[in-house]
Amino acid sequence: MPILARSAHDRIAHRRGDPDWFAAAWNDPDSRVLLITRAGTAPVGAGGRELRFVSPSEAGADGVRVLLGTAGGTQYLALLADADDLAGSVPAGVEWRGLRELATELTDLDVGLLTTVVALQAWHRSHRHCPRCGAVTEVTKSGWTRTCPADGSEHFPRTDPAVIVLVHDGAGRCVLARGPQWPAGRMSVLAGFVEAGESAEAAVAREVREEVGIEVRDVSYVASQPHPFPASLMLGYTARVAGDPRLRIDADEIVEAGWYTREQVRRATDWGAEPAPAADPPVTAGREAVPALRGLPGAMSIARQLINAWLAATD
Repeated sequence: MPILARSAHDRIAHRRGDPDWFAAAWNDPDSRVLLITRAGTAPVGAGGRELRFVSPSEAGADGVRVLLGTAGGTQYLALLADADDLAGSVPAGVEWRGLRELATELTDLDVGLLTTVVALQAWHRSHRHCPRCGAVTEVTKSGWTRTCPADGSEHFPRTDPAVIVLVHDGAGRCVLARGPQWPAGRMSVLAGFVEAGESAEAAVAREVREEVGIEVRDVSYVASQPHPFPASLMLGYTARVAGDPRLRIDADEIVEAGWYTREQVRRATDWGAEPAPAADPPVTAGREAVPALRGLPGAMSIARQLINAWLAATD
């Protein structure tokens, strides 16, 4: 299962519209509250392997209060704080870290709670005004909606669907590419947002065609995971090249791309751990020269999980 897709709590959505129940949960000393700073960091114990929660009375900072759900008979809440520093609200000895750092270390329960909090924080910060009339909206339904006091319209957390696809040739090679925001040697699979009125499968074919100029067939769904940076749902696919495999890249979105063998991909390390770029010639796959490949996305990403699944498969 993708790292950020893990979860072990019941969201109890039927309780969100009950303000009396929500108020009682915030007055219950047995409720557990997850704090998140304005900078997006949460408290973890030494070593960063489990989140540290506080009681409602200890969560004294200003911010948006959210109902997360229940697990094992415990009610979980969150405070999306307005402050950058909440050190005074937790016991000494904790570390403040972000979801990108923590995702692979946390339990299913903790990663599900923190991913939800990060997604809601991003939405609340960017959707304070009514899109219909511009009035400042109010937080309602236990932090899961914002309601306009002027026209009564109700607004829900936004999630933007995006496709991410590993394209292969059925003969032991896959396409990896580098965007202009990445240093030389860092490569990943292809991805892009689903457009209005478009299916996810059609988006896969369109994005591959636009970014590297090839057609695909056998588009197959693999898995999905939230990507709350700030508001995406990544829909993971594989697809097989159809027809001419020659890559013709879109220079606005892709700096370089190539077909790589499993042996070449296995030699790459994680982003951030790859060797420093050198003035070495491109790697050669048979008679075809491809850009040097040094780093792959980390384990948190669904991109890496698509790559790992392809490495373990037989065409």
